[in-house]
Amino acid sequence: MKVTTDACLFGAWVADDMKRIQPERILDIGTGTGLLALMAAQICSDAVIDAVEIEGGAAAQATENFKASPWADRIRSHHTDIRNSIFKEQFDAIICNPPFYENELASPDTKRNMAHHAGGLLLQDLLPLIGQQLAADGKAYVLLPAKRKSEIPALLEKNGLQADSWVWVKQSPAHDPFRIMIRCGHKNAEDVSTPESTIIIEESPGKYTEAFVGLLKDYYLYL
Repeated sequence: MKVTTDACLFGAWVADDMKRIQPERILDIGTGTGLLALMAAQICSDAVIDAVEIEGGAAAQATENFKASPWADRIRSHHTDIRNSIFKEQFDAIICNPPFYENELASPDTKRNMAHHAGGLLLQDLLPLIGQQLAADGKAYVLLPAKRKSEIPALLEKNGLQADSWVWVKQSPAHDPFRIMIRCGHKNAEDVSTPESTIIIEESPGKYTEAFVGLLKDYYLYL
């Protein structure tokens, strides 16, 4: 399974925020080959991470990646459907890079569909699970296509959640945003506006921005 630039950026953004909160229990929903779980483990030295993946090939690769890492004793791989695997304890942080192309044309490749389409776990399924599994003062991080931003606030509110940060991701200054990174937690009594910011990946073709390099330099060998 290909590791995308936006997934790496999302993982680095999440890990940068986790430096501050240092969660002890982390849930990675749809871990794929384990990228986000490994990035979180690198930053959170005491965290125990449960990484859930439904697709067999990706789950097997994630398990191998975890075993080969310095954090093998702190990352637990689960080849299962998260909807059938509700954990008894809640989590201080939840990470999710869910399928992107919900309700859009699927490819003939079943594994690719599972990785990129929400044919199984819909956003309407994901957010209740986050609300159930997230600790009272925990934070959840979700990466989505920018075009889905308009529908997210109502879905969050329906599930007792509230965004406290929206970060738009643009390929270059000339491009429109193509992803949005969301940090949310349980809704509190105050109804406050959510701060928005933007991260641009490239200043020009092949030249990364300082913001992008600042987030990714601890994870890329050459940047």
